Amino acid sequence: MLEKGVDIRVEKEIRKIKESALADLKNAGSRDELQGLRVKYLGKKGQLTRVLRGMGSVPPEERPRLGELANQVRQLIEEELDKRLAVLDAAEKERKLAEEAIDVTLPGRPVQFGHKHPLSIIMAEIKDIFTAMGFKVAEGPEVEYDYYNFEALNIPKGHPARDMQDSFYFSEEVLLRTHTSPVQIRVMEKRVPHLPVRIIAPGKVYRRDDDATHSPMFHQVEGLLVDRQCTLGDLKGVLLSFARQMFGQDREIRLRPSFFPFTEPSAEVDISCINCSGKGCRVCSNTGWLEILGCGMVHPKVLANAGYNPEDVVGFAFGMGVERIAMLKYGINDMRLFFENDVRFLHQF
Repeated sequence: MLEKGVDIRVEKEIRKIKESALADLKNAGSRDELQGLRVKYLGKKGQLTRVLRGMGSVPPEERPRLGELANQVRQLIEEELDKRLAVLDAAEKERKLAEEAIDVTLPGRPVQFGHKHPLSIIMAEIKDIFTAMGFKVAEGPEVEYDYYNFEALNIPKGHPARDMQDSFYFSEEVLLRTHTSPVQIRVMEKRVPHLPVRIIAPGKVYRRDDDATHSPMFHQVEGLLVDRQCTLGDLKGVLLSFARQMFGQDREIRLRPSFFPFTEPSAEVDISCINCSGKGCRVCSNTGWLEILGCGMVHPKVLANAGYNPEDVVGFAFGMGVERIAMLKYGINDMRLFFENDVRFLHQF
């Protein structure tokens, strides 16, 4: 049998908790005190929680009324906790403003601006130089078919040149391109029979090299001009103009016979040393010359593979490593510096 008057006792206890909590909250002077009061009255073992757990001794007909009263008290305590916390936070803010006054006459902190990477700077310069000569920028996929990367460029399977361009293969017929020359074939295929074709193809290429002067990933710019009439002299004029705009108007160039499967005749291009102006020094190994790129007249088989009749058209091509140009222009002696993300290196440019 339930104890008589237990509902009155529970009601008095709830109201007593309410008065005690409001008084304690009014006198709380810190966040820690407020957190302690929250635990004291509303926590799992708090006073109001303990009363609610003892509702089983209350007559059933009185439980809804007392339960509602307890919930009202809980809500009131939570509201007063939030109000008191807001008052304390405002007071703390005022105190800090008074103690740590802001001196509006102090200079502001300078904004740290980003900077273009030296390779991005050189790539942009190369594009500007050749587009001013009438070349258009063309792009192609970095994951390339063996046909476009080698065979269409007169490098059949088993050709020694493939060993020099050892690459990363996904399958027997798909690889990461080893040069941007495949873009030549793709562009010519789309342009046939229209002339002239005058493009540069900048982009990333991949080879299995990694040392101070080689990287597994690097950048190239390929150039191509195909028309009914052009000569090796036209090619030399284009490259001389590029060398002087990139390295200075006193630069000279020379073409040395070389071999590339996709050009005939082929040549390596040197510029007069940017350090000694051709007199001979340690930088140029006392030769007076620095190698910068390769070039040549487009091989008739390459023209035919792209769909042009080599009896009717002729062309020239050239290719350069962007890292090589940047290293010469800025006097950098280790290609790996470009990819180490050291801001002390990047801030020099």
